[in-house]
Amino acid sequence: MSYPLVILLCMGLFHPTSKAVLMDKLADNKNCGDAECSYALSMATALDDFLAPDCRFINIRRGQTVYVYSKLVPEEGAGVFWSGSVYSDRYVDQMGVIGYFPATMVKETHKFQDATVKIPTTAMDFYCN
Repeated sequence: MSYPLVILLCMGLFHPTSKAVLMDKLADNKNCGDAECSYALSMATALDDFLAPDCRFINIRRGQTVYVYSKLVPEEGAGVFWSGSVYSDRYVDQMGVIGYFPATMVKETHKFQDATVKIPTTAMDFYCN
């Protein structure tokens, strides 16, 4: 085994049984607070439970706080999805995990910024590992 492959295996970046997949895009554009989508647009509260149908999405539980980082610009006939991360004392293992969820599942409780930047999505926005 080559030295670089050993390093990749140790770092967890490569695994022979890895099933990483590029999933279908949910939208061609997204609205973010900045060009890197690194700032939260808003804070929301989950209105109901949502079970993620695949690895692009996150599970949310009713009452959880959700930080919204981007809002996909829906195509005609498509659902409206936002990207964010959940935070809660009871679900600490999910903290920091960012994924999509239906916008209808949350109620925005606080907007951090009104101005947004519309940027194109990339294949990596919908990458599943």
